Amino acid sequence: MGNNLNKESNMPLSEGDSGEEVKKDIQGLLGSTKRFLSELLDIRKNTDQEATKEAIIADIPFKGHTSWILICSIFIASVGLNANSTAVVIGAMLISPLMGPILGIGLSLAVNDVDTLRRSLKNFAVMVVLSVLTAYLFFAIFPLRDESSELLARTAPDIRDVLIAFFGGLALVIARAKKGTIASVIFGVAIATALMPPLCTVGFGLAIGNYDYATGAMYLFSINTIFIALATFLVLKLLRFPMVRYVNSKKRRLIGRVASIFAILVMVPAGITFWGALQESLFRKQAQNFVEEKIAPYQFEGSGRFMEDFTDIEFNKGENSFIELVFMGNETIPDNVIATWNKQKNEDESFRRLKDTELQIIQGSKNEQIDQLKYIDQLYETQKTELLDKDARIKVLEQELGKLGRMSIPFADISAEAKTNYENLEALGFSPTIQTDFDKLDTVPIFEVRWKRDAKRFQTVADTKKLHQWLKLRLKDSTIQLKEIIQD
Repeated sequence: MGNNLNKESNMPLSEGDSGEEVKKDIQGLLGSTKRFLSELLDIRKNTDQEATKEAIIADIPFKGHTSWILICSIFIASVGLNANSTAVVIGAMLISPLMGPILGIGLSLAVNDVDTLRRSLKNFAVMVVLSVLTAYLFFAIFPLRDESSELLARTAPDIRDVLIAFFGGLALVIARAKKGTIASVIFGVAIATALMPPLCTVGFGLAIGNYDYATGAMYLFSINTIFIALATFLVLKLLRFPMVRYVNSKKRRLIGRVASIFAILVMVPAGITFWGALQESLFRKQAQNFVEEKIAPYQFEGSGRFMEDFTDIEFNKGENSFIELVFMGNETIPDNVIATWNKQKNEDESFRRLKDTELQIIQGSKNEQIDQLKYIDQLYETQKTELLDKDARIKVLEQELGKLGRMSIPFADISAEAKTNYENLEALGFSPTIQTDFDKLDTVPIFEVRWKRDAKRFQTVADTKKLHQWLKLRLKDSTIQLKEIIQD
């Protein structure tokens, strides 16, 4: 009997039995995965609906202490934007109470609380007017009103700002809904969504009379506001916050539709702006590749030189885009070479975005009214009657080329990068030097390096060679020379 049972237990499974076992295993795996993901992503269990609602409603009013905190934070942000200081702007955003009315709008739409919606919109309007007025007064009175990069960055929003606002709003309301609010998330969202800098930029635009700046910045603020409110609306709906009883279903549906329409109206122009920014980025990348691959390798027979740092790439939608190329020296680019460049630009598939782009070739010997710091030839032509000998000419050209060299080489960036890479580096200098074989003049960029006294000699010799090669690659100039200053 025992042998019979043993034989039966060792019998191979049929194909049908095997398929059933595999099916059960897959179902078990899917069930386990579903339970894991449910436990991992479920936020309903740890949500305190009543405390969340009370906290959001408590942050809506703008009066007394809150108003003064807002005014102070706007002043701080305006100073930071004016000084182009990211750290100061971030500090201002951390103390700003701008989120309250926006979360109130999202909450009131989610639970159909008309009274809270009315109060939120009223305080939101007060917040916007107070912020813009404060920023306007600062920039109107303050004597320094430079258009810093921090200010200009808030004047041209695109689809990325929509994504930042929406996901920032999601993170914020999820953190608000959790039992024991996650303060670090709230601070992070305040920085990421950046509600305050656009309002400061609106005040700046009004103060200087540039309404394009003001309009673009207000559009960015509107994007942030609407999508933070929309994210709040969706999360509170997902968490099934109880509806206010006195509001009927028709009004609830109407409010939901209005919120959706607002979101679409904001996304469409933002998407168009993003598409334009993407097209310009792709155009500039192809233009830069074209210059590096086709223009820069051109070999001059005489004293000509391609000034790559002065290349100007201008993108205009539809037409009138151009690439301006600047050449120095008495040697001109032959017409057949320019024709070849145009043919490569128009026929090479890797440069298809440049097909209708104009190549503007500017050559020092052919242009008499070009800025003298960019084109040394004009300086020589205007002053040659006052220069009596070759030494005087060389001295003047050396002075002007020194200015040009400082402009064309990002020395501050180069020195900072070098210091990071070489711990024994004590000093780094740069100067363009004119050399002549009495047939022609040539400008040679020369760097000087000084290592720390306690550095080992074999290490400084190796580092000098590595630094020399790095400078050539970093500046794309094989003529760069490096001299080591040996300390006594």
